[in-house]
Amino acid sequence: MPGPMGGPGPMKGRVVETAKDFKGTTKKLLKNYLSQYKIGIIIVIIFAIGSTIFSIVGPKILGNATTEIFNGLVSKISGNGGIDFNKIGMILLTLLGLYLISALFSFIQGFLMTGIAQKLTYRMRKDLSIKINKLPMNYFDKRTNGEVLSVITNDIDTLSMNLNQSITQIITSICTIIGIFVMMLSISWQMTLISLVVIPLGGLLVKIIVGKSQKYFSKQQEYLGHVNGQVEEVFSGLTIVKAFNGEEDASQTFAKANAELYRSGWKSQFLSGLMHPVMNFISNIGYVGVAVAGGYLAINGTITVGNIQSFIQYNKQFTQPINQIAQVSSMIQAMIAAAERVFEFLEEDEEIETAKENSSVEGLKGNVTFEHVRFGYNPDNIIIKDFNAIVHEGQKIAIVGPTGAGKTTMVKLLMRFYDVTDGKILVDGHNIKDFKRGELRQMFGMVLQDTWLFGGTVKENIKYSKEDATDDEVIQAAKAAHIHHFIKTLPNGYNSEINEESSNISAGQKQLLTIARVILADPKILILDEATSSIDTRTEIEIQKAMDNLMEGRTSFIIAHRLSTIKNADLILVMNHGDIVEQGTHEELLAKGGFYEKLYNSQFDEEE
Repeated sequence: MPGPMGGPGPMKGRVVETAKDFKGTTKKLLKNYLSQYKIGIIIVIIFAIGSTIFSIVGPKILGNATTEIFNGLVSKISGNGGIDFNKIGMILLTLLGLYLISALFSFIQGFLMTGIAQKLTYRMRKDLSIKINKLPMNYFDKRTNGEVLSVITNDIDTLSMNLNQSITQIITSICTIIGIFVMMLSISWQMTLISLVVIPLGGLLVKIIVGKSQKYFSKQQEYLGHVNGQVEEVFSGLTIVKAFNGEEDASQTFAKANAELYRSGWKSQFLSGLMHPVMNFISNIGYVGVAVAGGYLAINGTITVGNIQSFIQYNKQFTQPINQIAQVSSMIQAMIAAAERVFEFLEEDEEIETAKENSSVEGLKGNVTFEHVRFGYNPDNIIIKDFNAIVHEGQKIAIVGPTGAGKTTMVKLLMRFYDVTDGKILVDGHNIKDFKRGELRQMFGMVLQDTWLFGGTVKENIKYSKEDATDDEVIQAAKAAHIHHFIKTLPNGYNSEINEESSNISAGQKQLLTIARVILADPKILILDEATSSIDTRTEIEIQKAMDNLMEGRTSFIIAHRLSTIKNADLILVMNHGDIVEQGTHEELLAKGGFYEKLYNSQFDEEE
């Protein structure tokens, strides 16, 4: 929207986000990142100032050419001479040279600043990537994936774009304001005074209009969210809406929200649209004042005709940098707010390293002991109170219990996604805290209910657990997982692509590929989260065979959801409210007639 004197106006309806600690975040950005590029930034500033100065001088020189033409015409009419085209040509060549130098300086500073901004964001992304791997799991449990991704993508992009534009823009805008003001004063202080008088009037009117339109823009955004949310909700559940004849109700709800959006949108757009004619009116008043004063001064011989032309050009340009600074301030606010979130992420507490020197998992066999394990995600809410168990290598251990009993939590503690609050977990007599997390996890293989495959070939997905595996090892792992035959039916076999959503293969085939991945890793200890509840019977049999191959000769922890699948477990740990309430074989536990027997019978009755 044009501002006073034809300059660009404020950004319509944009709500500018501000940083909680603007000063502190700015210092961190300058000290930790921008300080490494201070020489480059100084060069950028020098070239930006040079580009602005050469550009500002242009209208004054062009005015001299106009004066020469005017004086030549007057001389020709009076019979005393004519237009000196050589002199005018020299003036225009000088002007062209200045504009070329200005453009060159602008190109150089833009090139340098883009390089600085990209190097800075490259470093930031690298720091964020390193930081992610050092953060504890509870950090990600407390935040959505979208929140974390927003910092790495949106905030870094905002920082990069605004940094690139704002630094050079604010330098050139300040230089332009000062330069134009000086040039206007050098032509006529009286005309300069007239130009300055109308600026506060225009600013006041803009403030009034923006103040009134802002509340309607806010309502417009609010109702736009309602409309989008309602449309998304209806289309995502369109089958249910149609099944229960809810089309009419959905249409009425949409119409109501759409009507509110129309009303707030009409008012906001109308009010913001007023700024253009209002500013044009104020601008024209300024032009009239300047033209009258310029004509009067020219008649008196105080200034030349060319000076009037130069002044009008400066007058037109004067408010542009003022509005640009207003826009740049919004960009800087958004940039610092984005930087603040990035720094908050980088300053999060990292996982505490407790590993002893020269600790190694080499030679460990897979005997696991839980000694008085106590844990809570929140110190005020302990969910594992006193967990004790002894597991021998090669045993098949099932962990059962109702929802919320702590089954998955025990696995997370075993893998050191979390550390125990009290007590110990030992592997072959060694406290797992004595090992580095990465080395400890080499002992474990996981097959979870939620399968994870990435966009790539079948072979690459299987080799994820062992990147240096040979093709023959991959094939043997696939055969053991009962997925080799399926892979051979694919168009490109092991080199067939799996898309990013893994939607081009079935849920059962995904599970078998994850089992092949674990078999290839050849871990000492397995953690299995049964994932056959939503799979057809034939595929379930294949997965069970693959799991049997996987568990052979390895210590296995099975989080059991259907108790009928763990009858042959060497040891069943029955958990309730964070404690082991019973343990033993399937037959022993049923014979006790306790908690497990009730759990088993209730599930059996449900299946019946």
